[in-house]
Amino acid sequence: MTIASQPQLSLEEFLKLPETEPASDFLNGEIIQKPMPQGEHSLLQVKFCTFINQVVETKKIAYAFPELRCTFGGASIVPDVAVFRWDRIPKTASGRIVNRFNIHPDWAIEILSPDQKQTKVLSKLLHCSRNGSELGWLLNPEDESVLAVFPGQRVELYEGADKLPVIEGIELELTAEQVFGWLSFG
Repeated sequence: MTIASQPQLSLEEFLKLPETEPASDFLNGEIIQKPMPQGEHSLLQVKFCTFINQVVETKKIAYAFPELRCTFGGASIVPDVAVFRWDRIPKTASGRIVNRFNIHPDWAIEILSPDQKQTKVLSKLLHCSRNGSELGWLLNPEDESVLAVFPGQRVELYEGADKLPVIEGIELELTAEQVFGWLSFG
């Protein structure tokens, strides 16, 4: 859903607005409110954060954050999952995590909801790619596919037994089939 916005709303003006529930993204001068997560979306989001963090947190390789606002490159987006390499996680002088992440994620994961337009969500991942992200995933639970966005805005489709790409240094092996298998409680 698009919220009517001022024609020349700046990023700074957007950041002064109250947060919405669910969150809103600011991209290309437009405010786009994310849909309220439903069952498949919520389950995939939790599974990804848990699965990734079980592999990377104890070794201090990276960390996967759900629904974290990232402001960079003239935009402010809230990926469903934002993965940051450990040494890039913004911290205070005492080592405590900061509240505002004014950098791009290393890996952004978006899960398409039934009411979302694929091109709008893909534009977020392309913005990430243009601004330094190593990888983006767009999961489409309806057709059980994953679009991966690589540096240089190269996009590839993964389905079934295709092994999904991950960022270098993270030892995860997943196929599209395994990811969408998480949705079954049978």
